[in-house]
Amino acid sequence: MHDVVIVGGGHNGLVCSAYLAMAGFKVVVLDQRSVVGGAAVTEEFSPGFSNSVASYTVSLLNPKIIQDLDLAAHGMRIIERPISNFLPLDEGGFLKVGGGQTKQQVAKFSQRDADRLDAYQARLDAVADVLRAAVLETPPNVVEGSTFAAIAELIKAGRIGNRIRALGLDLQRDFLDLFTASAGDFLDAWFESAPIKAAFGFDSIVGNFASPYAAGTAYVLLHHCFGEVNGKKGVWGHAIGGMGAITQAMAKAAVTHGVDIRLATRVRRIIVEHGRAVGVETDEGEIIQAAAVAAGINPKLLYLELVDALDLPEGFRRRMENWRCGSGTFRMNVALSELPDFTALPGRACAEHHASGIIIAPSLTYMERAYFDARSFGWSRRPIIELVIPSTIDDSLAPRGQHVASLFCQHVAPQLPDGSSWDDHRETVADLMIDTVDNYAPNFRRSVLARQILSPLDLERTFGLIGGDIFHGSLDLRQIFSARPMLGYADYRSPIAGLYLCGSGSHPGGGVTGAPGHNAAREILRDFRRKRVARALGRR
Repeated sequence: MHDVVIVGGGHNGLVCSAYLAMAGFKVVVLDQRSVVGGAAVTEEFSPGFSNSVASYTVSLLNPKIIQDLDLAAHGMRIIERPISNFLPLDEGGFLKVGGGQTKQQVAKFSQRDADRLDAYQARLDAVADVLRAAVLETPPNVVEGSTFAAIAELIKAGRIGNRIRALGLDLQRDFLDLFTASAGDFLDAWFESAPIKAAFGFDSIVGNFASPYAAGTAYVLLHHCFGEVNGKKGVWGHAIGGMGAITQAMAKAAVTHGVDIRLATRVRRIIVEHGRAVGVETDEGEIIQAAAVAAGINPKLLYLELVDALDLPEGFRRRMENWRCGSGTFRMNVALSELPDFTALPGRACAEHHASGIIIAPSLTYMERAYFDARSFGWSRRPIIELVIPSTIDDSLAPRGQHVASLFCQHVAPQLPDGSSWDDHRETVADLMIDTVDNYAPNFRRSVLARQILSPLDLERTFGLIGGDIFHGSLDLRQIFSARPMLGYADYRSPIAGLYLCGSGSHPGGGVTGAPGHNAAREILRDFRRKRVARALGRR
């Protein structure tokens, strides 16, 4: 008998387990894969070449969680990129962002835009700080029937309202824009040159199958801005040893506090008795009893596949059937004999741009065309790619003189419009991605020694990312904050007593943050304490 069984050994499940164990609970984590870490894992994909297989870069991991779990002591080390991004452009020019160079670089295209950068960043940071403050909080939850519970939720809403009021009216307008407008419209109001709008706008379509001019994409841009690396806000970095080094450190922290982690253990169903979750049954028929169950998997998988339909309210299940998943992501890892030699900035010797996020998407118009192309054809004939070469700052990943690269590709349709399978088109689209990089770095194709391909279908099969959705559900206005995963259940609880959601399908959403696991653990602990108090009062 355990206090809590956690379904899914991804980073959020591990964080949740560690906090519960630190509170003295007996916790078991079950994961269907043979390696812990969910989509944040490092694996050898070709002899001598290892890489972060799915999740590939770090910024959003919350500093409180890093400190509480003492991840550095368990082997986690994060190095920031020398510059944030490098954009090779169609006409042969380029833009570098970060590393103290942004203003000078943007001035090549527009002095007006360069002069506006400080004001833009200050205003974005001010709004991001409001979001940052709410990341480790449980959102206000819509409740019925309990006056005291309703008052508590109103107090939560009041705290958030006070933070927004503290922005002042002018910044409140930006706050509204960033939560409702398109990234394209927001950026067009600030800048006139295409390269800087592309550099900032890329964040709005990462893991988001949408045009940058679709309403709500400004929020996705904002979502990628609340992170930090080693105390520096808005910076992106690399975990030495790959993303698996983060989850391995989390697993070590959890085990240190007594968590039992069982791999290659697939959960068949959540056991519900008298309206309460009391354990799980595995594919092998093993029954694992627990006082509570928490799941770090996509809510659609939890509620539609592991829970009996009769145990859920019909309205809840119907809405979960319409939970929007599918991020338009095509993921590749490649082994390279040499670094790419970009036409815009020639040279095969390792330079700062090789160690950045290399964005192939020169304008917002390019991104919009890519989306509509994918909607009608199945994938964009001119796709959006972020190329990251972590071996430039981490020589543990590849043989000396050689490299590994991540290709994070947008836009592809999660389900192909003609009804065909991604199994039939995986290699064709992988060739397209290689050729697209080759258009900007003509030695790229011939330098590829091996490749690992993960279509949306492969991401779903391997990691449970439905439709390839890296966020466990789209970050649109219907599926964020108090509506994640739906109104009435934003507090990590579910319609079934003792069943909790601790993954990215809950607030604050996707990315390697650890926040859903942290927050869910807090709510589980609160419920256990309430039961203990109730039992004590009953005895009196």
